Amino acid sequence: MKDALTIHRALLEGEAVHEIVRLPVALAHADELPKALGLPADRCLVTCVYSCDGGRDGRRPFLAGVIVPAGERPPMDAVRRSVGADTVRPAHANAVNAATEYAAGLVCPLLLPDDMPLLIDQRIVDGLPADDVVYTATGEASTALGIRGRTLYALCRATPADLFESPSA
Repeated sequence: MKDALTIHRALLEGEAVHEIVRLPVALAHADELPKALGLPADRCLVTCVYSCDGGRDGRRPFLAGVIVPAGERPPMDAVRRSVGADTVRPAHANAVNAATEYAAGLVCPLLLPDDMPLLIDQRIVDGLPADDVVYTATGEASTALGIRGRTLYALCRATPADLFESPSA
């Protein structure tokens, strides 16, 4: 399984400025990061993994990841459209563990399989000042990754997607 040390080594190799933070409490899910760190939810990012079937190119079932602020989940239809699948549902924990090598619910958006589409909420990309630090899970219940949002975005190579309806819609 991948863990904080695996992420730390990869980021050191790429000379990316980051911090592995020891949490005061163990997490059951990355949605608990804001409470554990005493930060607003929009500074804590969660990588949700979905099981997808079909699609325009006839792909067999595949997993897709979506990076959102802690505590938020995009509508399934938005994820389905964004990845070009026929159907989408939350992936089972054993499938997440096997494919990502992270503990389900504590998936880091880094070091994911190359064939796994990864989306990022467009609001995160648009609203993130270049030097603001965000926090994400590391696959471990007792640590978090602190990294500049723009650095994370560049390293994970996620595709920005409008996953939530705008207030005016």
